[in-house]
Amino acid sequence: MSQGSVHAGPGHLDALLERVQRVRAAGGPERHGRALIGIVGAPGAGKSTLASLLAEALGSAGTASAVVGMDGYHLAQAELERLGRADRKGAPDTFDADGYVALVRRIRVQRPDSPAVYAPLFDRHLEEPIGSAVPVPADVPVVLTEGNYLLLPTDPWQRLRRLLDETWYVSVDEDARRARLLARHLAHGRPPEVAEAFAGGSDQRNAELVASTRRRADLVVHWRDA
Repeated sequence: MSQGSVHAGPGHLDALLERVQRVRAAGGPERHGRALIGIVGAPGAGKSTLASLLAEALGSAGTASAVVGMDGYHLAQAELERLGRADRKGAPDTFDADGYVALVRRIRVQRPDSPAVYAPLFDRHLEEPIGSAVPVPADVPVVLTEGNYLLLPTDPWQRLRRLLDETWYVSVDEDARRARLLARHLAHGRPPEVAEAFAGGSDQRNAELVASTRRRADLVVHWRDA
């Protein structure tokens, strides 16, 4: 399958809305009319913003949706410290990757008469995950899941491609992405020197790893904030 490409931004989501409906239609009866779409991008690329705006636009068009973040599977800070990984929080091995894959599988096989599935949420103010915070009702026709590593070609991450209907890679201006990431660290109370170290160190290494998976996406979304 050739990789598609669209330009989008706040107020300019029509192409993505149409894409979601095509995915739903292509799923056939065995998918129960549900589209399960993964949104991938580097730290600070705007994945959460895109997912939130798209969910809002779908709702305005009469289609309910749920948004599930991979970040809910961050290991707790105490566990990162125990493992000696706190200084590179956000790297692939600082997540419960198997747990996330298991959640996506539960959502994939969820039938219209099944109970809701509950996903965790990452609280950016606490910098900790909160369990069972995001309900995914069985009758929700669109589920958007977003995170950095949905396209990694290694286990357990690579199992996600068989569970997702499509994966979208969010491409943004690199300077804007770094500025947004630095502002996020500062807003969460990190001193400027620590924020700079994270943004230019582990965050940048993670961004480069995510960028290496871009070619595996079904669609590249060229995102502009305005």
